[in-house]
Amino acid sequence: MPEKITALSSIFLKSYNVNKEILVAACDSELIGRTFCEGELHLHVNEDFFKGQPADEHEVKKALKEATIANLIGERSVSCGIDSGVVDKNCVIIIDGIPHAQMVLF
Repeated sequence: MPEKITALSSIFLKSYNVNKEILVAACDSELIGRTFCEGELHLHVNEDFFKGQPADEHEVKKALKEATIANLIGERSVSCGIDSGVVDKNCVIIIDGIPHAQMVLF
């Protein structure tokens, strides 16, 4: 049975455990599979990397609190990063109108 997304407001959330790192990938569901370009910047929202489970903002914020690395794409996903304190709003880049942020804890 195919995965059901109940609304465009959902976010795809996927976590990876690599060595002792926890990588969280989150993107707004409607961006999966799309590519955004602006000048020399190209952002491909790879389905294999980003398409995990549909999640709400609370679940994304909870996952980000545990993350040591994060890759966030889209208004809702990046807002979760900012709201949870793991992303500085001044470090968000916009590519073709789409917010993108990455976080790494040292």
